[in-house]
Amino acid sequence: MSEPFNLATHFLDRHVAAGRGDRTALIVGDRTISYAALARLANQAGHVFRDAGVRRGQRVLLALSDGEEFVAAWYGAQKIGAVTAEVYPFLQPKDYAYYLGYTEAVVVLADAVTLPALRAAGARNLLVTGVPEDELQPGERPFRTLLDAAPDVLEAAPTTLDDIGIWKFTTGSTGAPKACVHPLRSPKESFERYAVGVLGLREDDRILAVPKLFFGYARDLVAMFPFGVGAAGIAFPERSTADLIFELIARYRPTVLVNVPTMMSAMVAHPAAAEQDLSCLRMTTSAGEALPSELHRKWDAAFGVPVVDGIGSSEAYHIYLSNRPGQARTGTLGTAVPGFTAEVVDELGNPLPDGEIGPLRVTGPTIALEYFGDPEKSARTFDGDTLTTGDLFSRSDGFFRHHGRADALLKVGGVFVAPGEIEDCLLGHPSVVDCAVVGHEVDGLVVPRAYVVVRSPVPADELKDHAKAHLAKHKYPREVVFVTELPRTANGKLDRRALAARP
Repeated sequence: MSEPFNLATHFLDRHVAAGRGDRTALIVGDRTISYAALARLANQAGHVFRDAGVRRGQRVLLALSDGEEFVAAWYGAQKIGAVTAEVYPFLQPKDYAYYLGYTEAVVVLADAVTLPALRAAGARNLLVTGVPEDELQPGERPFRTLLDAAPDVLEAAPTTLDDIGIWKFTTGSTGAPKACVHPLRSPKESFERYAVGVLGLREDDRILAVPKLFFGYARDLVAMFPFGVGAAGIAFPERSTADLIFELIARYRPTVLVNVPTMMSAMVAHPAAAEQDLSCLRMTTSAGEALPSELHRKWDAAFGVPVVDGIGSSEAYHIYLSNRPGQARTGTLGTAVPGFTAEVVDELGNPLPDGEIGPLRVTGPTIALEYFGDPEKSARTFDGDTLTTGDLFSRSDGFFRHHGRADALLKVGGVFVAPGEIEDCLLGHPSVVDCAVVGHEVDGLVVPRAYVVVRSPVPADELKDHAKAHLAKHKYPREVVFVTELPRTANGKLDRRALAARP
């Protein structure tokens, strides 16, 4: 029989029961929300969801901006044994229509930002916050009013570690987003093995994330993992920019910054970078996409804040390979997180020796059960507690180096080329702020095309010569296209499909 476990009880209620309810759990704007206050709000949200017809095992879809209502609703749904799923709050109606149909959520929680697009997508049974009641339409109910009227005491559903509790969506970078179905064991194990075992989170931490809370990487590190040690998370509704992140660091003095390479690049390139005081940070995490070694060096030179670079996925719940605080090996993604094993394999699944490149196979306690509704892809990807990823790696002295997605490799002159290698080289040029390399067909042959963001004008031939001087001759970009910014997915990852589709 599986061990009893309710996520809301474990991460919220136990602090109240232990007399630590007055500790700060969440900071939003000028408000500090204690564990006791957040637990009461989560209880009220649980009652609202139950009254709206949500039952244990059914899905609740959160489509709203970051803040205390997002966090309380997430825990309220968890407390009644519902399954939580979250989506980006700046999607188009067609995207919301996909998620509505795919999740078959009993209720959708929306706000002023997402409501127009959800209405256009045909959403029904909406709970809405931040919109005047007299502006609501049939089928829409005022979430805040219902919260205030609900009891603030709620008995936790008798869930267990094996009960399904969380859907984490893939980014959709290689097709329509799919939900990775996770039992409650996944967040508990990830907290213990990564948040504690790798990051060493502690009760005096304040954690600020660049990505928004719909992205599990950020949500867990702001509104769950810190709660496991009695620490505080910082949430804000605005879109993340370098200016805003610098402002929030100065205002709240966080100890941990949850970052992504795109924002790290923007922060390094910011005109006022040298004026920033980041001494409050004991580390910044990096995930979501590979951190180029040149960008890592630029970050170190600009800010001196230790980077803990790692890689995870929705399929594995969170991070499974990571460097360690103060022990990072630049250019690698570190070693396996405690409790996980990782190996580089060939196309038949046989382990490869050090130095050879192949797909990564990961075994651990947080592997998803399936892709919901896709048994064929599930069978190719999941085998019990083992995940076969689509990422190419090599290993040396126990450290793993990322070589890009298998489906992103380019075959140039009959030889496979990893776009990331060219990108890392170009980032070493002093004028380059950001870049991406994709394949472009010329006269029936694939050649590397580089899309480059620069801080000051530079001839394309100079960048080509720079690549020729540092890479094997066949790897230099045959074309250089200057752009003001690169397309990104909602999670902040580079959208290679969008670039590859350009003429």
